Amino acid sequence: MSKALPNTRVAVVMPAYQAAKTLLRTLADVPSDWVDDYILVDDASSDGTAELARSLGLHVVVHERNTGYGGNQKTCYRTALQRGADIVVMVHPDHQYSPTSIPELLRLIVEKKTDAAFGSRMLTPGAALAGGMPRWKYLANIALTKLANVVLGLRLSEYHSGFRAYHRRVLGAVPFHLNSDDFVFDTEIIVQLRSRNFRIAEAPIPTRYFSDASSIGFVASCRYGLSICGVLWCYLLHRWGLRLDRRFAHRGDQ
Repeated sequence: MSKALPNTRVAVVMPAYQAAKTLLRTLADVPSDWVDDYILVDDASSDGTAELARSLGLHVVVHERNTGYGGNQKTCYRTALQRGADIVVMVHPDHQYSPTSIPELLRLIVEKKTDAAFGSRMLTPGAALAGGMPRWKYLANIALTKLANVVLGLRLSEYHSGFRAYHRRVLGAVPFHLNSDDFVFDTEIIVQLRSRNFRIAEAPIPTRYFSDASSIGFVASCRYGLSICGVLWCYLLHRWGLRLDRRFAHRGDQ
């Protein structure tokens, strides 16, 4: 068990693709007193990410073919649960999100008794733009977040951050294996949490855009936005009883 949380096993999971340049910087910022297990899932990188991770003592799982961001997360969470994690923290190894904020997310779960904790770039006014977020992404983030909040009845400041922590009771209850292998996975799992009345809390995190950090372009972002709208529409149809969606159904509903 970690020194900071002696009764809780914390696993950091890293969905990795071509992360050899940034992995060391990411790990250097992880507060090791708060973490028991480090898991890196390499999504068929060609830059030696897996070899570097093994040399650093991480538990490494390698995909023989690229499964996508969502597909990588599925392996991350399954592996963490199999290795006995009580809380799973997703940290992108491209160093775009600062792992120094891990204690804030863990405190929300342990002390505030929430089920999931998300790092938000939008909680501090102006911080996202100051950190280099393109204005068009900033405005799209706000619009999609407002839409999702209306549909789901939540008050989150952001749905699109990849820095998150989940209690194992969440990952054991939601059928995340049914979700997309693409980026919209992050929204699908929020809808799944909402449909099962799990609690979500947020903590402010800094925004960092730089050349080695992964980021999707304008066209891919448009597809991502449309995918989010599609997920929200499917959820509404399910909630209204017009079309069963296994992603959002409870076991007794299927």
